[in-house]
Amino acid sequence: MKKQNVRTLSLIVCTFTYLLVGAAVFDALESEFEVENRQRLLSEEHALREKYNMTDADFFRLRWNIIHTVPYKAGTQWKFAGAFYFALTVITTIGYGHSTPQTIGGKIFCMFYALAGIPLCIVMFQSVGERLNTFVTFLLKQLRKCFKLKNPEVSQTNLILITMNLSMIVLTTGAAAFSSYEGWEYIDSLYYCFITLTTIGFGDYVALQKDNALQTKPQYVAFSLIFILFGLTVISAAMNLLILRFLTMNTEDERREELEAAVAAQGAVRLDGDIITANGNVVSGAQEMPEFNDLVSVCSCSCYNLRSKCRPRYKVTRGPTKIGHLLPMQSVANNREDSHSCVEDTNSYLQWQLNRKRASI
Repeated sequence: MKKQNVRTLSLIVCTFTYLLVGAAVFDALESEFEVENRQRLLSEEHALREKYNMTDADFFRLRWNIIHTVPYKAGTQWKFAGAFYFALTVITTIGYGHSTPQTIGGKIFCMFYALAGIPLCIVMFQSVGERLNTFVTFLLKQLRKCFKLKNPEVSQTNLILITMNLSMIVLTTGAAAFSSYEGWEYIDSLYYCFITLTTIGFGDYVALQKDNALQTKPQYVAFSLIFILFGLTVISAAMNLLILRFLTMNTEDERREELEAAVAAQGAVRLDGDIITANGNVVSGAQEMPEFNDLVSVCSCSCYNLRSKCRPRYKVTRGPTKIGHLLPMQSVANNREDSHSCVEDTNSYLQWQLNRKRASI
């Protein structure tokens, strides 16, 4: 089985195994808390309904109202700043869900806007990420030259480590800033930054949703937008390197197999013309002769020039029957007998080389 097929099968198995392990871990961590939290909330609901003597219809109406007024409690969402924030979450596929279009026109436009914006955004972030990788590579080369290291070249592994460290710096500093602005715990802020920059976007934590921040805190709005754009660029650069590293494995294997096939094809020498062997037989052209691997080099004519290890220089003459005669330059080629003896000497040396190779095999 080819390496590419083995790698693909291994990736499928690893992905499903990873899913199973993740499901088991989440089940162990969250299921018990879910049961306890559900019982607590239902008991509080039951107590409120008994206290205020609310019917099922009234309580359902109150619940619906509370859920749908949450975005409006955060302040104005659809003025230009809020609309820009929403558009950013659409084309970056973050999709918090903190505010959604409510009109028919808004829903239709959102679909077409996302259809064109998402590919554009992906291509843009990938391109900017590549430029960032190029810039980081240039800086690393200059640093290596400044420290006078023997090898100034930057490997792909070095670049991956640098971008991953840069990503961690962006996540940790952003978490500290959002913890200060939003009043979240640091772990919650770090969770928000990771969910945002990986474009998962659960929406359980959303910035700019307190005290009408979209309208009253322009500096915080600018910081949030720049953080998302710059963070996505850095994460895209790191992901681009990782994904390309795995994707190019198949390409490298295919190229290696092609090179091995080319080397094997070069090993079987193909003769276009005819040559005279030591026993006087004529070997027809267009035949593969692996025994000539170490002895044959291509000449300017259609036949192949035999190269011996005693370093004589030959010239090739063509007869009317397309038989290539190998004549040493120091011999007189005008004489038929000299030509014949030269061919016999050359073929004797060639036969000795072939016998030696066959004996070693």
